[in-house]
Amino acid sequence: MHSIRLKNFSTLEIGRNFLEIKGSWWIVLSASETKENRSDERRIDDLLKPTLDSYLKMYRPWLAGADQSTAGLWLSSNDGTPMTYAGVANVITETTRATIGVAVSPHLFRTAIATSAAIHGGPKPHLASALLHHSDRRVTEAHYNRASSLSAANRFQEIIHGYIKG
Repeated sequence: MHSIRLKNFSTLEIGRNFLEIKGSWWIVLSASETKENRSDERRIDDLLKPTLDSYLKMYRPWLAGADQSTAGLWLSSNDGTPMTYAGVANVITETTRATIGVAVSPHLFRTAIATSAAIHGGPKPHLASALLHHSDRRVTEAHYNRASSLSAANRFQEIIHGYIKG
């Protein structure tokens, strides 16, 4: 839902770049924290609030154990320390595998966002670039957008069905 890069997602810290503002959670990245050197502020969708609240009030304190001083948002179940980049990536990938039967990496989530935006964005051709926080739309088009091949495959399927039905 909030397509920040894994580098930023894995290093979120409560009170620094993961903030509660007027009852809503926000990801607030300074320009120095982003690849494109532009600040990035995203309000977390309210749909995620109950799950985040449970994690922050119940599970995260349990994971932290005796050391409640760490600000890292994502804590390891092994030792309560902040998870590494690779650890967060692995948890996301394995959670999707266990939940839906397909391993979806964090990078594939960004690809899916770009493709969905291209397919459903209508007259907003650069929506995906904005969602992914790319300063140059060509990056999105070259590395993320799979909409043209998907659209072509769907059109081909329509043609085949037309021939079959006569």
